[in-house]
Amino acid sequence: MGGLPLNNLFLNALEDNLSNEAPLAERMRPRSLAEFEEQSSIVGNGTLLRRAIETDSLQSIILYGPPGSGKTTLARIIARLTRSRFATISAVMAGVADLRRVIEEARELRAHYGQKTILFIDEIHRFNKTQQDALLPDVENGLITLIGSTTENPMFSVIRPLLSRTGLYRLTPLSDQAIIRILRRSLTDNERGLGKFPVKIEPDAVTYIARAANGDARAALNYLELAVLSSPPDQNGTRKINLTVVQEASQRHVPGYNKADEHYDVISAFIKSMRGSDPQAALYWLARLIYAGESVEFISRRIMIHACEDVGLADPQALVQAVSAAQAASMVGFPEAKIILAQAAIYISLAPKSNSVVKAIDRAMEAVEKERANPVPPHLRDSSYRGAASLGHGANYKYPHNYPDHRVKQQYLPEGIEDSIFYEPSEQGEERKTKK
Repeated sequence: MGGLPLNNLFLNALEDNLSNEAPLAERMRPRSLAEFEEQSSIVGNGTLLRRAIETDSLQSIILYGPPGSGKTTLARIIARLTRSRFATISAVMAGVADLRRVIEEARELRAHYGQKTILFIDEIHRFNKTQQDALLPDVENGLITLIGSTTENPMFSVIRPLLSRTGLYRLTPLSDQAIIRILRRSLTDNERGLGKFPVKIEPDAVTYIARAANGDARAALNYLELAVLSSPPDQNGTRKINLTVVQEASQRHVPGYNKADEHYDVISAFIKSMRGSDPQAALYWLARLIYAGESVEFISRRIMIHACEDVGLADPQALVQAVSAAQAASMVGFPEAKIILAQAAIYISLAPKSNSVVKAIDRAMEAVEKERANPVPPHLRDSSYRGAASLGHGANYKYPHNYPDHRVKQQYLPEGIEDSIFYEPSEQGEERKTKK
């Protein structure tokens, strides 16, 4: 067949059929790279991926990014441009049998017609290890070109052998400016958008939708469509959209995150904000953790660890605060637990910082690992059992409480490392007194 490839013809027909029935977000999907918003580092002019798409020489790739950033849209644009057969599987519904069917069809197409197959797997992170393993041989030998999309960090959700055989492209959340351009384009598009509805929308309402969408174009278009369709026209047939209307339309907005991915980034930001003595940032990231549904126990554990790791003996009360907060928050539960956790986070953020405890135990662990494990000095050995004294256990041990200030100098480390220094007090907080 000359002219458009089969994929292109199929998508044109599909989009025509859906034009009046599909949600606005589906109708307004970009159909070309020229319409594709942002992601210039991935598909901007002159980029490797764009050249590969335009020359129909794509290699296997994984598209990784948050919802509404354009992963599926980019796959559909590739489908329109390629002359390869384009097959689609949803990892939510498909299994190994479905993969084998597509692979067998790909083998027949190549053998009889010399046609390549591109396989798009949506939400590939939902495939288990066995299902991902089933892809390996045919991705490696080039029978299929894989396009996987995932909202979860592929470093955690995709097996290493498959990662090594694919290019990884990370899409970022769309900016508010990009979302606003998409919204305004949909309001004036008579074919696919809301152009057939006379709409007058206040500028602050458009800005609010863009911010509420949190970089998700699909969510923004859903909010706009609901606001427009639920607003009755006035006597002139105009639908007037103000801030109150869009706030109602987007009230289901939940600014959480993907627990298998951004979970690690947010908790890292929380810890680093406390370490950096910034209580404002610590409270913000704590709120993100709570809003996303993290458990009291998980947040409490991180606060307790930080109290020792980054405050330590510069303020021994930090650990007391952290443990007390963990116990109290666990007893109370959310939502009130947020107050208790906030107090602990603020206290630790403002506390003097010292990592001398971490360095001390790391040095001791290194000594145990690398130095010879010499016996316990005889005077320190257990002398409580019958016959211990005849073995010399406890002989010449100096009982500290019998000496001034309840301290006495004697050898406590084994031979060979008796002069080692593991703990060195810092000049911070209470440790300054310890150092003296």
